[in-house]
Amino acid sequence: MNQPASTITSTDAGQARGVLRPAFSEGEFQHHRQLPSPALAGLVAHYWYVAWDLRGLPAQEQATLPHPNVHLVVENGQARIYGVHSGRFMRTLQGKDRVFGIKFKPGGFYPFYRQAVAQLGNTSIDVSACFGKDGRDFCAQILAADNVQAMCAAAETFLLRHQPPADAQIDRISTWMTQIEQDRNILTVEDVMAIADLDKRSLQRLFQKYVGIGPKWVIQRYRLHEAVAQVQTGKILSWTALALELGYFDQAHFVRDFRQLVGMTPGEYEKSLQGI
Repeated sequence: MNQPASTITSTDAGQARGVLRPAFSEGEFQHHRQLPSPALAGLVAHYWYVAWDLRGLPAQEQATLPHPNVHLVVENGQARIYGVHSGRFMRTLQGKDRVFGIKFKPGGFYPFYRQAVAQLGNTSIDVSACFGKDGRDFCAQILAADNVQAMCAAAETFLLRHQPPADAQIDRISTWMTQIEQDRNILTVEDVMAIADLDKRSLQRLFQKYVGIGPKWVIQRYRLHEAVAQVQTGKILSWTALALELGYFDQAHFVRDFRQLVGMTPGEYEKSLQGI
């Protein structure tokens, strides 16, 4: 007998962005997001937890779009630190399992790592490479936890124990990132140079060191995240209008970038969401 369908939901930290299939037609899914304490709010975006039960059901493919964030992820008996990935992340969900993660703010992982975050691009490292034995102990705590609240509490304790000295650059980068995400008039690296009051070379170096990816990539990804979110509402009337709204010169360039990242055109993606 098929299990009842359920949707991926979010709590506390707002609606998740970049999840290409916000719901599945069958199976049981949980998606919990929790904000950190004020002491860590400058470094951590949120804690997240995903669980699924597809026993007796076909495996499901889930894809998420990349963000300019580093994640510490505990799954399959291990904990790894993932840098910024340039393409969408594909994962096959099957059976019954769960995953816990820490999503650091853009730039927020650098004070823990103390190396250029760009070194982690499109790759991952074992948690012990950054946190030593404490990282392995943290992994064991998460794997042994009975519920997501216990996992979040363990993550808080772990990060507070390793809390780095204050770094003024983090607040600056966080402000720029918020502006890039929310201000549709920021379309080029030159626009970011203006708000950061930095020359192009200095800006690029700072982004590679702290964020792990360049400002041009960040601008494009945030615009495409917005495009996906709007398609998911099912209320798109004109692809040309959406392209112009997101700062593209024409529909063709928008469709090209959308297909490259999502794996299908906006119209194909819209059709793929029908019936879920």
